[in-house]
Formats: sequence, structure tokens, C-alpha cells
Amino acid sequence: MQTLIIEEFMSLRKSYPIVDVRSPGEFADGHIPGAINIPIFDDQERAIVGTIYKSKGRLPAIEKGLEIVGPKMVGFARAVLKFVTSGELLIYCWRGGMRSESMAWLFGRLDIKCNILKGGYKSYRHYLLEKSGNIPHLIVIEGYTGSGKTEILHSLQALGEQVIDLEGFANHKGSVFGGIGQQPQPTTQQFQNELLEVIIDFDLSKRVWIEGESQSVGRVFLPDPLWYRMNETQNMEIFIPRDDRINRLVTEYGTLPEEQMENAIISIAKRLGDLRMREILDFYRGKKLDRVADKLLEYYDQTYQYSRDKYKKKLTEVVLPSDDADANAGMILQKAIQLF
Repeated sequence: MQTLIIEEFMSLRKSYPIVDVRSPGEFADGHIPGAINIPIFDDQERAIVGTIYKSKGRLPAIEKGLEIVGPKMVGFARAVLKFVTSGELLIYCWRGGMRSESMAWLFGRLDIKCNILKGGYKSYRHYLLEKSGNIPHLIVIEGYTGSGKTEILHSLQALGEQVIDLEGFANHKGSVFGGIGQQPQPTTQQFQNELLEVIIDFDLSKRVWIEGESQSVGRVFLPDPLWYRMNETQNMEIFIPRDDRINRLVTEYGTLPEEQMENAIISIAKRLGDLRMREILDFYRGKKLDRVADKLLEYYDQTYQYSRDKYKKKLTEVVLPSDDADANAGMILQKAIQLF
């Protein structure tokens, strides 16, 4: 077995299988994308060993760990042999200590070369935070709700640009309505891990585009360094005709489940005010969806303006004539080429 620093480990992540030997609960909270969980302890066993370590010391904890692991060794061997085809793998635990070293020893008896991540998953998370805040040529597409920013990002990607689709990774469109019709959200850790998987493959000498979001997208949070970088870097604020924004919102949200839409409207009653909330509900129940969108934009535009004025430092305005995402992407790209 050999120990690799995080940069070496990540450079090999697409060459060999990755084994996460932490407990199922730790794995579910967040793991390196593509990793396979072969837990040396389940969640309860991990808690037992940890309690013994804290109360009685290292040696009694090791003895208890061996007692637990002994009967499982055949199962570990069978599990790893199902997917190791090259005779080599990457392995990590929380700190790169006894759990990964113990499993690496076992796998080594099967003639599998094991590369242990020095510092474990904890070092991976530090690496994520460093990388997410170090994107020199990051450009943020800002704009009012309904401007089609995500679709523009996809069009930029089709033009060969590097993009980070926050809403895609988060399974959420950002507003109180953003989770309706979406898949369940990942944990914050896993959301951030998936972001890193994209960022480390970018050519950072070139542009990287991202959509302006608040620090949270639904229930998941951006890494702090990325959020700070988004606020200080160049922001391109797009302006789309209001009628086009209304039409987009009606198209995107008009066919979603009615009960969920009504509950979402009610959930922001404190921010809308009771009178405006009831007015919007009446419009919605009366199928006057354009009026619903118009009234909601009054609220969301104010919220956007407050956030923009508070956080954004470098804004370049781009007025766009229509809601055509491909055409808008082309115009925004030309503007970026001219300015930066």
C-alpha cells in the first residue's frame, strides 16, 4: 500500500475504483463522487468503538474493532473483488487512519494495490474549499427571476464554454417554487462534492460561467469560498423584456401540481403580506397565471435588487431584446470577449 496526497489521489480518480470505508451514515452525508461504500463499521458499531476510544483509550478501542471486524473479513473481500479489475484501487476513511489502513492491509492480501488518501475525506473537503474559491476567470450571469439564466448557461456550454450549473446539481431552481417537480435534493456536502468534480477538470486559464444564486439553493449551501468569489468577480447582469419573463414563468410553472403551488404561495405569506398572498391565490385558482407571475415578480424583483446591491461589486449590464437563449448566449459571449 502507499499513501497519496490529495492532488495525487484526485489525479487517479478516473483510473481506478474508489473505496470509501466509512460508515453508511458518513457516506450518505457526503462522499467523493463515484466512490463505492464498503464500510468497516456500520453506524452503530462506529459509535461503540468511538465511545470506547474516548472513555478507555486507543488499545481497548482497537480490540473492540477487531472483535467486530473479524467475522466480516470474507464479506469485505467478496465485495471488493466484484469491481476491482485492474488490481489497484483508491481508498479513504475520515482522516486516512486506521480504518483505511486496515482495509488496505486486507485488500493487499488479495493482491490488490491500495492507494490511501493522506488525511482522508477531511483533506478532500479542505481541497474542495480551496479549489472552489480559486476560479480566476469566473463570470456570473445575474438577472431578474424569469430571465432564462440557466437556459443561457446551457447554450453557452453548447458553444464550448465551461459552465457550472448550480441548479442542476442542487435539483432546485432557487425560489420557494424551485423544488416542485424536481428530484430530491442532495445533502449540502454531496452538492459541493459534485461541484468540485466539475471544477477540477476545468482549464482555469479560460472563462468559467455560473448563474447568480443566493448562498443557498433550496436546502443546500454553496461552499463559502465560491460564494465570496461570485460576489467579487465580474457579474454580467442581463435584462429581458418583462412580458417574456412572465411568459417563461407561466410555461415553467403553470402545469406543476396545483396543491404544491398553492402551498408554496402560502409559505411566503409573511414576506408577501396577507393581502397580496390572497390576491395571488385567487388569481392562481382562477387560472390567471400571467397575473400570478406578474404579482410574484413584484416581490422577487425587490428581493433580487436588495441582494444585488448588497453583495455584487462588479456589474456589467447587458440588455437583451428577447427570450431566445441561444441568441442571448451569443450576445453575452461577445460582450465578455470584448470586455475581459
